[in-house]
Amino acid sequence: MLNGHLLHQHIERFPEARVLCVGDLMLDRFVYGAVSRVSAEAPIPILHTSAQNIMLGGVGNAARNIAALGSRVVLVAVIGDDLAGQEIDGLAAAEGLIDARLAVESGRQSTVKTRYIASGQQLLRADEETVRPLPAATVDELAKQIETAVTEVDVVVLSDYAKGVLADGVLQAAIETAKAAGVPIIVDPKRGDFAAYAGATVLKPNRAELATATNMPCDSDEAVEAAARKAMAEWGFEAVLVSRSQQGLSLVRRDTEALHIPAHALEVFDVSGAGDTVVATLAASLATGADLASAAQLANIAAGVVVGKVGTATVSGDELAQAVMAAEVTSSEAKVVSAQSAADTVARWRAQGFRVGFTNGCFDLLHPGHVSLLSEARASCDRLIVGLNTDDSVRRLKGEDRPVQSETARALVLASLAVVDLVVMFSEDTPIRLVQLLRPDVLVKGGDYALEEVVGADVVMSYGGEVKLAAIVPGHSSSDVISRMAKRRSNKA
Repeated sequence: MLNGHLLHQHIERFPEARVLCVGDLMLDRFVYGAVSRVSAEAPIPILHTSAQNIMLGGVGNAARNIAALGSRVVLVAVIGDDLAGQEIDGLAAAEGLIDARLAVESGRQSTVKTRYIASGQQLLRADEETVRPLPAATVDELAKQIETAVTEVDVVVLSDYAKGVLADGVLQAAIETAKAAGVPIIVDPKRGDFAAYAGATVLKPNRAELATATNMPCDSDEAVEAAARKAMAEWGFEAVLVSRSQQGLSLVRRDTEALHIPAHALEVFDVSGAGDTVVATLAASLATGADLASAAQLANIAAGVVVGKVGTATVSGDELAQAVMAAEVTSSEAKVVSAQSAADTVARWRAQGFRVGFTNGCFDLLHPGHVSLLSEARASCDRLIVGLNTDDSVRRLKGEDRPVQSETARALVLASLAVVDLVVMFSEDTPIRLVQLLRPDVLVKGGDYALEEVVGADVVMSYGGEVKLAAIVPGHSSSDVISRMAKRRSNKA
């Protein structure tokens, strides 16, 4: 469940974040046009070009994304002494939040990726590049730049596109220097052998890269988690964040349940550079003090925004904040489920060893008493399910003028609370059917009930479950609130 308030706090702190980006820098060139016919010379489309655009690519795209979020970036990389290198240098200099410290290697071809696009679709990509290892003098220059920059930043990003810049000497210098300074290291890998990245804090492979490096299948949540844990055990990573395309992200940490985050993209136009957006948002978030789970959620939402744009695009802090609000609503809706769906989920929770709790009520006009009950209920279990009376059920119990809010509104408000894991509506006068179906480990009701008055208490105790009476917060009830509102309206009249 998204904690929108917490995520927004990290977004607001992005301007305080400082990130060092090291890796393969390139120029992304986009050629746009229209196709109206096929060539007579070969069965290929003829592109009538109408516009061109250039931007920083590779590690430069990660840096651009970090800067777009409002964070400061130190960019350490290599360019050639050619026209493309000059264009890259100019683009980096034009980015106000990027401090580019670029080594120029004589005779090296700067990497250029040219994409030809018609009607929003890529037709062809042409690459110009040099992939040879760096000379010793350039490796030493980069190592010195990294040693200086690490003292100025909160997080280090190593973006490996296998173009030769992150050779062993540069990789080792970056990882060892950052670790000695206590600065987290995020690696976006391209090598088939993850041993080169040993000791990094977070590795962010895609599913295919993880499968290749571990020689394990990655075709399910369980398989991805197993492969990630193997990588962590072999190479000493603290966490592995796996990009899984339309399935979102999987975050695997030591001694913690894996977190599988579904994709939030509404429309997908272009996935170019989406991995850079994930790394950039993860880095900026960690630099604000975010925990890995929150940082991964922000990164996932940012990726959902950027794939809706054409080209290697970026996401601004404002765009990300708006997307978090939309994702929070979607996440809340997903927690409102049917009784059978809840039963299926409970079975999975039990298989994972979780203690399941249950409470119920009308929850009309949520007040501090409700919040206290739900918080105490959640404290007694690992996962909390709330049974919610439907509108018809509330009317039978409370009268024709109730509920004040519809069942949909009440369910969404409950689902938006972090302490609530699932909401299940029931139309009967009591939740006994739900209790019998879900068989919770603990049943929680307010302390204004006696134990023998709690519906389902006998069922829960019959199989060894616990019935808990939560403390009452005096002076709060929906009926009291509604009565006070009616009196105020009457006095004004």
